[in-house]
Amino acid sequence: MTDKQITPVLLCGGSGTRLWPLSRKSYPKQFAPLIGDQTLFQASALRLSGSSFGKPLILTNSDFRFIVTEQLSEIGVDPSAILIEPEGRNTAPAILAAAFWLHQSDPDALMLVAPSDHVIPDAPAFREAVCAGVEAALSGNLVTFGIKPTYPETGYGYLEVEGTSACQGQSATPLSRFVEKPDLANAEAMLASGNYLWNAGIFLFSVRHLIEAFKRSANHLLEPVQQSVTNGKHDLGFLRLDPFAWSQADDISIDYAVMEKAENLSVVPFLAGWSDLGGWDAVWRESEQTENKVALSGDATAIDCNNTLLRSEDSGLALVGVGLENIMAIAMPDAVLVADMSRAQDVRKAVDALKIKNVRQAETFPVDHRPWGWFETLILADRFQVKRIVVNPGAALSLQSHFHRSEHWIVVQGTAKVTVGDEVKLMTENQSIYIPLGSVHRMENPGKLPMVIIEIQTGAYLGEDDIVRYEDVYARG
Repeated sequence: MTDKQITPVLLCGGSGTRLWPLSRKSYPKQFAPLIGDQTLFQASALRLSGSSFGKPLILTNSDFRFIVTEQLSEIGVDPSAILIEPEGRNTAPAILAAAFWLHQSDPDALMLVAPSDHVIPDAPAFREAVCAGVEAALSGNLVTFGIKPTYPETGYGYLEVEGTSACQGQSATPLSRFVEKPDLANAEAMLASGNYLWNAGIFLFSVRHLIEAFKRSANHLLEPVQQSVTNGKHDLGFLRLDPFAWSQADDISIDYAVMEKAENLSVVPFLAGWSDLGGWDAVWRESEQTENKVALSGDATAIDCNNTLLRSEDSGLALVGVGLENIMAIAMPDAVLVADMSRAQDVRKAVDALKIKNVRQAETFPVDHRPWGWFETLILADRFQVKRIVVNPGAALSLQSHFHRSEHWIVVQGTAKVTVGDEVKLMTENQSIYIPLGSVHRMENPGKLPMVIIEIQTGAYLGEDDIVRYEDVYARG
């Protein structure tokens, strides 16, 4: 082991459609507390912390940037940088961008790349596995981490190693090849052979050796990705990668671009438990269960059920299952999923079907998170909408106006500093104010506790794009 710290690189831009309706494009699974009280993203950041690790480098997109900072702040983790991808281009450009960013300060830095939506219950054991791969990474190998299979999974790629004994220890061993997601028969055969591991998509590299690997196998990615970093613009606490240069990079995974073509590959087996939570069946397996293998979450009740997952994701919504077998039911305030456990991988088909019907629940979360807090729609009708708005202490909405709607604000918790035209006033609980159509206005929370407003909108058009911003502390356009 070396004294050189490892920089965690957390990827958190995915959508997780197989965990709909809890995970959606506007608020994907990594930001939800699927297992335990912390979100998957928070658990990932804490897992890769300690004396062996430096501050994490985060790659995400513009929509999630303030969610990332808020969730890191909640657990006391300070990132080294947050890189904003202009659009999703898969893992190869994202990881290469992280390498170029680290190269500026330390060409020989060690970077540990990990998705932010995995569950690894034994964090100390995982940190030990990472340390076991350091020597191989420093010597120039591209190190990946393989999970010992426990059943014939067809949704994962596999890693082949030389001999079954190599899968039993926790040290870096030569990797023979990557294997695509198999059918059931091949998955069963690989499980029986004992010399295959699940591909966890977690990697440890020296920055210098990774860039050299790209030069050998994916040289065409170097110039656009490097230019996207070099020409990136600092925006508040973020680095926005240059959108034009980024658009010239291929949409390709790190496996296809580099790993499957490289000869200097090592794998560290990890035997202590892992899941990518790729479906509700995986959430069920990782959840605490009764003797009848029933997993409950929230206000959920099971009567005479077996092998069942029941989750109520709203404190005011009671979910009851009676006589269910091999069923998963997830209830949200605006959508409910009920499916056979064996069809967990088909949940994405439900999302596709809803998209075709232009159903907003396909991609939009009922709670809309913003840099200043969040809001949810309580009632939406033809010409009016009622929202609950929660503003964090010290936060402020933009100075704005609307073309198509007027608004009534009622303070139900905390203190609000309200601007309407040239008038600025403080409002406390049970006080209200009217904002006429076209008026320039803003609300702020000057207090130390969250502020809650009930907003009633009336007008011909109530869309979120009916906002003209004049000033915004969060630099939104």
